[in-house]
Amino acid sequence: MNWLHSALSEKYYTMVAKRSSRSAALTAVTATLAKKAKAANNIARKQTRKETAPKLPSTADSQQHEREPISEGSEKSYWLFKAEPESRIVDGVDVRFSFDDLSREGQASWDGVRNYEARNCMQRMKVGDFGFFYHSNCKTPGIVGILKVCKEAYIDHTAFDPKHPYYDPKSDKEKPKWFMVDVEYVRPLKRLIGLHELKAHLAKYSAKSPLNDMALLRKSRLSVSPVKESEWSFILELADKEVDGEAPVESN
Repeated sequence: MNWLHSALSEKYYTMVAKRSSRSAALTAVTATLAKKAKAANNIARKQTRKETAPKLPSTADSQQHEREPISEGSEKSYWLFKAEPESRIVDGVDVRFSFDDLSREGQASWDGVRNYEARNCMQRMKVGDFGFFYHSNCKTPGIVGILKVCKEAYIDHTAFDPKHPYYDPKSDKEKPKWFMVDVEYVRPLKRLIGLHELKAHLAKYSAKSPLNDMALLRKSRLSVSPVKESEWSFILELADKEVDGEAPVESN
């Protein structure tokens, strides 16, 4: 019987030892898996914080953001540019610039803007934006043609030139406050859309008019102003309609 008891005891302890070994191995594997899971969670949390953390803009980024157009995505923005087609002498210089002048030159710098709101409009312009060319301070003020922005806002150096008619003695080269854009000729409208016609339409239809909020009619002194897409489309449609006694615009 001693030999049987000894054999059973040996078998029992061998079985216990195997179970203990398997348990230790299982515990080790579980600990390893838990450690890897914890490490993976830490990496995921760091990545999430990195992706969601707000990006602090640099000075250059901030300046660029200020120049972004109002429209979203890749859509174009539209503008209105005023210029005087008839001669007017300022400090011995003729400031005349007509749509025909732009047609002959092809491209031109839109300098001399000394109004902050108009300047801010130019700072938001992007290459490819379209604009109406508006003849102002003349017998028949109105929209005569279309131009396109071909260079975004940059420092208007004429503000530092004492001989320039729009010289600004308070302008500082170290902290410039005036900017300009370059524009290029596109085409004339089929006919002039006079200020009187735009005002008449607004008066007739009031709040129902697509021009109800148009900056040209609400802030008439601005030399550069924004144009909504709906206003742009409506005015182009007006230009395509013939009006008795209204001669088409011709470009030399």
